Amino acid sequence: MARPQMNIKKEGKFEFIEEGQGPTIVLLHGLFGALSNFTDVLDAFKTKYRVVIPLMPIYEMPLTSLGVKGLADFVHDFIVMKGYKDIVMLGNSLGGHVALVYMKNYPDRIKSLVLTGSSGLYENAMGDSYPKRGDRDYIKKKVEYTFYSPETATDELIEEVFEITNNRNKVIRILALAKSAIRHNMRKDIPDFNVPTCLIWGKQDNVTPPHVAEEFHKLLPDSKLFWIDKCGHAPMMEQPQEFNQILNDYLSELFNTK
Repeated sequence: MARPQMNIKKEGKFEFIEEGQGPTIVLLHGLFGALSNFTDVLDAFKTKYRVVIPLMPIYEMPLTSLGVKGLADFVHDFIVMKGYKDIVMLGNSLGGHVALVYMKNYPDRIKSLVLTGSSGLYENAMGDSYPKRGDRDYIKKKVEYTFYSPETATDELIEEVFEITNNRNKVIRILALAKSAIRHNMRKDIPDFNVPTCLIWGKQDNVTPPHVAEEFHKLLPDSKLFWIDKCGHAPMMEQPQEFNQILNDYLSELFNTK
């Protein structure tokens, strides 16, 4: 079933979704992700929060500045333009890694981090997981590997990834980002992060396996770890109701709105 069209706004060089009012939640998508990955989060939280999803320019940014730091700087430029403060920054996969780099470089803007299937500690497997150019069946298997239930990998999603991996310019950018992720391991940095952090992880995540979540939990001084069963690398897509319930309870406690 096709997802409803999202209302994408443009201001200057930025494209983004912004809906609702209240405390600001900024959602950062992963390498093969898109704004639509967060449709269920947007629908669930826009009644109580300002939900913002910037489109990260993975395929437009100059190669010389493309990397997790370059993307974090881009997000910061966007946040400064919009004047957001006391942000809850939620990142999935590469988006989680960008959130971690953002926290390292611009901590004054962040009230809390939410990481789900985040890279930043475990980049060998992340590199292996980036689909290489190949036939459609190969790409289909790679996309299905991302989820616990293969049915989550819709034909639309498979086509999107197939198109990306058969575009030479886009593949070069994917590889550049993969190398950047390896160079920017956050293991030494995150013990100094002094913001509350919520970790929401799929128990069957093949890309950033459960031991990665455990290590994040151990290294981050103020973190809570929540597991979702029968769930892979993108919990907000595969188990949206459970993901949203965990996130809602966490945010209610964070903002004392229970």
